[in-house]
Amino acid sequence: MHIIETRRLCYRYPDGTVALSGVDLIVQRGEAVAVLGANGAGKTTLLKHLNGLLTPTSGKVLVAGEEITKHNLLWVRRLVGLVFQNPEEQLFAPSVAEDVAFGPRNLGLSEDVVHHRVEEALRLVGMQGYEQRAPHHLSYGEKKRVAIAGVLAMEPQVMVLDEPTSGLDPAGAEELLSLLHRLRRLGLSLVVATHDVDLVPELADRVYLLHQGRVVAAGTPEEVFAEPASLEKCHLRLPCAARLLAMLREMGFEVEIKLTAREAAKEVARHLGDIRG
Repeated sequence: MHIIETRRLCYRYPDGTVALSGVDLIVQRGEAVAVLGANGAGKTTLLKHLNGLLTPTSGKVLVAGEEITKHNLLWVRRLVGLVFQNPEEQLFAPSVAEDVAFGPRNLGLSEDVVHHRVEEALRLVGMQGYEQRAPHHLSYGEKKRVAIAGVLAMEPQVMVLDEPTSGLDPAGAEELLSLLHRLRRLGLSLVVATHDVDLVPELADRVYLLHQGRVVAAGTPEEVFAEPASLEKCHLRLPCAARLLAMLREMGFEVEIKLTAREAAKEVARHLGDIRG
């Protein structure tokens, strides 16, 4: 059974703006799905449907086989946790511990269980020892991790993240990627909306390319990035590693296109070995 599915999902904002037009998306249990698109493609609108923050104009959203309705929103939001692009939209308590405890405490759990969940969530995101810190005194990257911890404390089955690397420096983006890989090893399904083409092949099993509210391509990262014309139409580009290898091809080197820096380095090393041989 799919953990999340959208069927012909359409959404029109009250001012008449059409944000989504017939989006079909599937997320399998345990997989990481990237929703890739430029700014304004409809990514955030799509993500807000996945845990019921928005109600479709038409079409359906299903979680664990159940259509989202006003009657099962609490259940849906326990299964599907949403992390906003701006962490400050989720941080409001006077301390980190209180922020992370907010969700589980509102589930009516005992204080012992809440305390355990807070400790475990902060451990997972590498923020142990920050319990009494005020969120507004944290760095932007630390705020992102606390926002993720607040969702993890609800023990969801799916983590939905909007532009998770936005606003982070390269080191912070690497730390966040490592965190997402840890969450996958715990069995969580991930849905990541991003315009960061270099993040996608490092994380995603499957990619949905979104443009003007429509899915224009879907498949593995290798399949989606094999169509540079589609990316250009969507105001995107190949990952840096693939661009480098494509340039080498144009110069006459017989290299295969790889999407990650590690795989590109292996391909260059293989080619150098062939030349030396």
